Amino acid sequence: MEELLRFENVSFTYEDGAEQRLALKDCSVSIQAGERVAVLGSNGAGKSTFFLLANGVLCPKQGNIFFRGELIGRKKQELNRLRRGVGLVFQDPDVQILGGTVEEEISFGPMNLGLPREEVRRRVDDAVARMHLEGLRQRAPQYLSGGEKKRVSIADALAMEPELLMMDEPAASLDPENCRVLEKTLEMLGEQGLALAVATHDVDFAWRWAQRILVFHDGCLAADRTPEELFSDTALLHTCHLEQPMLFRAARVMGIRPLPRTMEEFERAVSGKHGGQGGETI
Repeated sequence: MEELLRFENVSFTYEDGAEQRLALKDCSVSIQAGERVAVLGSNGAGKSTFFLLANGVLCPKQGNIFFRGELIGRKKQELNRLRRGVGLVFQDPDVQILGGTVEEEISFGPMNLGLPREEVRRRVDDAVARMHLEGLRQRAPQYLSGGEKKRVSIADALAMEPELLMMDEPAASLDPENCRVLEKTLEMLGEQGLALAVATHDVDFAWRWAQRILVFHDGCLAADRTPEELFSDTALLHTCHLEQPMLFRAARVMGIRPLPRTMEEFERAVSGKHGGQGGETI
C-alpha cells in the first residue's frame, strides 16, 4: 500500500505559562492509503494530540511529519497541503461547526481554499449526498440532533476531499442507533477507498472494524499491531488499561478458529456452518 502520513520521532509539549506537559513522546508511525486504523488509549494518553498534529492544527516541537513523502514544515503552503490531505473530525461537533446553515458550514472549507464557485458547489453537493443531509441543507446547525451534527462535521471534512480521515472518538455522546449509523458510514467511506483512523474507547468496535490498531499510553505509542496480535497480549492490555473484546474472549474460550470479527460470524461458527475448532483457550 502507498504511504500517506508518516511521523518520525515526533514530540509535542503543551505550555501553560511556566508549566509544561509533554503530551506526545518520540512517536514514529505511518498510515497507508485505504487503511482502517483504530486508535486506543486512556484519556490523556496522547490520542488527541496525535490527531491534531496529523492535521496540522499543532506543529511538532521535535521530529518530522511527512505527507506523501514530502516534509511538512511550518509554512502556510505546507500546512495547507497537510490539511487538505488529512481531514479531522473533532469529538465535539459544536467545536467544529460555525456556519449559519448546514450548507454554509460544509462550504466553509472549500471556499477557504479559494476554489471556483462551481467546484465548491460540487464538493458541497457530494458531501451532502454521501452523508444523507439533503433535507437539512438550510437548517441551522445548532438545532440539529447530536447524530445530525456528527454527520455534518464528517461532511465538513469530506468536502475538503481528504485522502485520510481522522475521527476523534466520533461515537461519544451518540445513542446506540446513531452509533450504528456512524459505523455504516465508516464502512461506506472505507469501501470508497478513504483511509480512516478512528480514536475510540470501544474495544468491541476496534475488533470488528479495524485492520490495524495503535495504542497510546502516557504519551507514547505503546503498540502498533493487528487486532488479534494486540488483544492476545494480556500484559500490554493490563499496562494500557484495555480489555479484550467480548467476541474475542468468547471465541477463544470456545476454541473457535478463525476468530470471528462480527456477531454474525460468531453465530455461524457456533452453529457449525462456518469456522473451525481447536483454537487455544484463555
